Amino acid sequence: MSEPFNVPVPNQICRNTPQLDLQYLSNCMLFREKSKEEPVNLCQILESSFDGIYITDGSAITIFVNHSYESITGLNRDEVLGKTMQDLVKNKIIDKSGTLLALKNHGTVTLEQKFRTGKRAIITSTPSYAANGKPVMVVTNVRDITELHDLKEQLAHEKELTQKQLLEIEIIRKQFFATSSTVTADPIMLDKLLMATKVAKVNTAVLLLGETGVGKEKIAAYIHQNSPRRDKRFITINCGSISEQLAESELFGYEPGAFTGANIRGKLGLFEVADQGTLFLDEIGELPMDLQVKLLRVIQEQEVLRVGSTLPRKIDVRIIAATNQNLEDMVAQNRFRRDLFYRLNVFPLYIPPLRERTKDILPLSHTILEEFNKQYGLEKEFTQDAEFELQNYSWPGNIRELRNIIERAIIISTGNEIFPEDLTLNHTRSHNSPAKSLQNGPVNLKQILEDKEAEYIRHAYKMYKNIRRAATCLAMNPATFLRKLRKYQK
Repeated sequence: MSEPFNVPVPNQICRNTPQLDLQYLSNCMLFREKSKEEPVNLCQILESSFDGIYITDGSAITIFVNHSYESITGLNRDEVLGKTMQDLVKNKIIDKSGTLLALKNHGTVTLEQKFRTGKRAIITSTPSYAANGKPVMVVTNVRDITELHDLKEQLAHEKELTQKQLLEIEIIRKQFFATSSTVTADPIMLDKLLMATKVAKVNTAVLLLGETGVGKEKIAAYIHQNSPRRDKRFITINCGSISEQLAESELFGYEPGAFTGANIRGKLGLFEVADQGTLFLDEIGELPMDLQVKLLRVIQEQEVLRVGSTLPRKIDVRIIAATNQNLEDMVAQNRFRRDLFYRLNVFPLYIPPLRERTKDILPLSHTILEEFNKQYGLEKEFTQDAEFELQNYSWPGNIRELRNIIERAIIISTGNEIFPEDLTLNHTRSHNSPAKSLQNGPVNLKQILEDKEAEYIRHAYKMYKNIRRAATCLAMNPATFLRKLRKYQK
């Protein structure tokens, strides 16, 4: 136990202070341990505190401040020592006083203050009383919370930005639904739509990358429909399907009598047809090298030269190209012009395959099924088991394969329900091996096991039509089987 030890308080710390209060502070602040002779100066200890310390006597006259208090508040101790808190507040040196509130309320007071340094602090003022109940001292602790306050504001700002982005994404989803025959719900794809919306506003070239059947043409149409050119034509050219002999005349047009069999009035090329609008060059990697040179000139000069003509015609066309090939490898192999690649690759946008955006699979499946139901006048729907199969298939052919599978299932199925056996899926590649799944990232093993259990329970009940026999088949207690069957049929 420590004992009081009376020595004078150092004047350099507690100067200009009434003698009576100095003596009391000395009694409170200087102690010695029983095992030591030299006193321990608590004023010096308070000076080393990271928090600001502010002490007044019972009349709210300032008798001590430490260096941290000066740093936090920007006040010099000469401005406050020996002065009453009432005067400091009145002269607006301090905006509000925890000391005065503590004396008024006869107890500890905590409040937040902002000082002229721009810093914010939490101050806690605690009064001490003599045996007769008279206040003799108020000790105020001042903790700098500027960084915490800034962090709180930063988090609030980031939360606002996140909410704004979510709202923006929701608007994009609605726009996409309104302007496209496909749907999306997966965050990965929503992020791609956000990028597509941003690039739609400017006139730069866009290169859509991705596997066959991922919906590149849908994204190209979405970009056009959200661009300033939305009221003009959107022309699609499949560069892989145009005859090499007729490609130049199809793209750039020709003059009357330009070649044998030509229209006597000549013909507009697709670039001229798309004037003021958007031209979507699908499978751009299939374009012959000689046409790549002419395409580059059209993009650079924004003019076309018809076959058989010497007079170029000015056009204003936005170019969106797409490919499922690696154009950089083709450039390295001299199969695609480097200068054309850089002209097209201003804004590359990768469209992920369906297996990488699994949250899109069921919404797309239901949308496609609804389309075919309307087309054929049917009312078919997927069973839960069929949905499970759709969700867990790898879809190497992406959305194009999904449409084909669903249309085929509609034809094969006999009733209004589509069962797993109606889906002609290639199961040799539908389920990834554990090693491959783990390579793609973390997996939810609990969910995988639960899905597999649900599959077996529903199949067993469908097969036996009897709770007891189905439970026996799976070596389960009938009550447990029934409980889980109800759970998985919800």
